[in-house]
Amino acid sequence: MRLQDCHNTWDFRELARRRLPRPIFDYIDGAADDEVTYRRNTESFERCDLVPNVLSGVEHIDMSVTVMGQKLAIPFFLSPTALQRLFHHDGERAVGAAAQKFGTLFGISSLGTVSIEEISAAISTPKLFQLYVHKDKGLTRSMIDRCKEAGFEALALTVDTIVGGNRERDLRTGFTSPMRLNARSLLSFFTHPRWAFNYFTHERFELSQLKDHVREGTKVAVSVSEYFGAMLDQSMDWTTAAEIAQYWGGPFALKGVMSVADARRAVAIGASAIMVSNHGGRQLDGSRSPFDQLAEIVDAVGDTTDVICDGGIRRGTHVLKALSVGAKACSGGRAYLYALAAAGQPGVERALGLLRDEIERDMKLMGCRCLAELGRHNLRFR
Repeated sequence: MRLQDCHNTWDFRELARRRLPRPIFDYIDGAADDEVTYRRNTESFERCDLVPNVLSGVEHIDMSVTVMGQKLAIPFFLSPTALQRLFHHDGERAVGAAAQKFGTLFGISSLGTVSIEEISAAISTPKLFQLYVHKDKGLTRSMIDRCKEAGFEALALTVDTIVGGNRERDLRTGFTSPMRLNARSLLSFFTHPRWAFNYFTHERFELSQLKDHVREGTKVAVSVSEYFGAMLDQSMDWTTAAEIAQYWGGPFALKGVMSVADARRAVAIGASAIMVSNHGGRQLDGSRSPFDQLAEIVDAVGDTTDVICDGGIRRGTHVLKALSVGAKACSGGRAYLYALAAAGQPGVERALGLLRDEIERDMKLMGCRCLAELGRHNLRFR
């Protein structure tokens, strides 16, 4: 299977499965407990139908949208995801360059593997930093300060990782960051020589935002759940979030909001965006999908803050359905991570290109010349 044979997310997923060692693929692909919520995130879109109009004069289409004050060429951006250089040796460098080519926002994780400063110097597209609040308050503040100095446009506080979800695939494969060298992992490396060659011959793996403060994840192998449990601040509350928003002083999002009550509190502390998200189904299995919860949150706060549908996006029609409900934009991780693992920057560019083409084609088929013409009038729920 070659990159040019990939025409949708599932094709990229299959190519990634072939190229990655099993523990690493399952880390991307897996979720919590029975993975019910993970599947529901995408399935929820299929319970909603689009009702198109015709004869609308759709020769010229405007797909642009403004999110947190930043104009994006397409209504989809790349959610921050951890450990990217485990999936492909270029990691965030490849993803950021692809985001720049398509004129969209690039999210970078606290558990990222390329530094804030390097990304800022190399990538001119709008950048969002995803913050995990650590027990070490100096570490948390240092990441915010570095983003300020590097000129990042927005900060997103992740609020749904007080503890790590029960990711059973990771338990079965023994996945850690960095990878532990044992009989099981060595066998997986041996059967994926291309990945192993690139991993061991390029720069040493590290968590670039954290390595000068903690050994875990860079020099000491830990699972993601172990890291969350040991390093993140479980006392984080709304006062903490408000203080971070004030200290940051710029466009600020809460990522992981799922209830109307929390959405209203987010607006009250000054959030300029809410990312309706269940962490890709990797935390609380059995929770609602972002798309299913979207209307309630849009109706409550959509006139005062940017509401973003994060998770489950696999098709251009999914984006149009979310925007029709009232989301300002959509975002996701697996939609580009499979492509990164499959083929690096060319893979991410192909994935974004296919999604952009789908959005444009589907807008024309819907009879929409701009995103403002989408609305609940063109949806029917079964």
